Amino acid sequence: MNRQPAAWLFLAPAAIVLGVFFLLPVIGAFVLSLTDYDLYALADLHNLRFVALNNYWALLHRPLFWAALGHTVYFVAVGVPLSMLVSLCAALLLHSPLARCKPFFRTALFAPVVTTVVAVAVVWRYLFNTKYGLVNYLLGAIGIHPVDWLGDPHWAMPAIMLFAVWKNFGYNMIIMLAGLQAIPSELYEAARMDGASAWRQFRHITLPMLAPTLWMVGILAISGYFQLFAEPYVITEGGPLQSTVSVLYLMYDEGFKWWNLGSASAIAFLLFVIMFVVTELMLQVGRKEVDA
Repeated sequence: MNRQPAAWLFLAPAAIVLGVFFLLPVIGAFVLSLTDYDLYALADLHNLRFVALNNYWALLHRPLFWAALGHTVYFVAVGVPLSMLVSLCAALLLHSPLARCKPFFRTALFAPVVTTVVAVAVVWRYLFNTKYGLVNYLLGAIGIHPVDWLGDPHWAMPAIMLFAVWKNFGYNMIIMLAGLQAIPSELYEAARMDGASAWRQFRHITLPMLAPTLWMVGILAISGYFQLFAEPYVITEGGPLQSTVSVLYLMYDEGFKWWNLGSASAIAFLLFVIMFVVTELMLQVGRKEVDA
């Protein structure tokens, strides 16, 4: 059998599934973003009008969109480095020869990743409760006044960020642990024979050898953190004073609360463009580092 037709034959089922359940919905959403498709159009398609780029233009002049984008960028800018730092520290501890019960701790630290977001978010909502939450109880034990974590616009996003880091760091930890295990042990043995300290081994061996893995984890983390939705939806419902409204949360409100599906589709594609640009910039910088 000719190889090329055979390859297409084996790829056909997956290609058909992707085309029907991914490509066609994406095309349909883009077409919707060029219309004023809303609740009235749902009742009667004669109410549907083609508005070209008006939805995009209206969003760019809408303060709430820029506020939601600012919240999302803040979440990415602070949450991604924090998540990667926690993941790297956990991976280094599990990779250490002094660590015991490694399978147990790997499972325990990875468990939040596979736990339902809604269930654990409800638990964290009680932990951050102003009156009877465990966090404020511990702060009170050391003489710090209670903090209105979920009712103060200045503290709501940091509270969500802590939850997201705890929820997702185990996934990055497993990838980094695999990267650490791929580093040849001979490099560390040679460094110890030359009298290199643990810090120098980390700086001159671990970080350079782990750099491609860290870069990949960074790209994946940024893509994931840009899609912030479930955490503010369950914990704060976008409040207080819309201080935790993310771009995806705004898209959800437009599409499923106000039934402005054209505007919601436009938000989705604007977010896609932003994520594409950021990811492409990171890939370009990563290629330059590799070539250097």
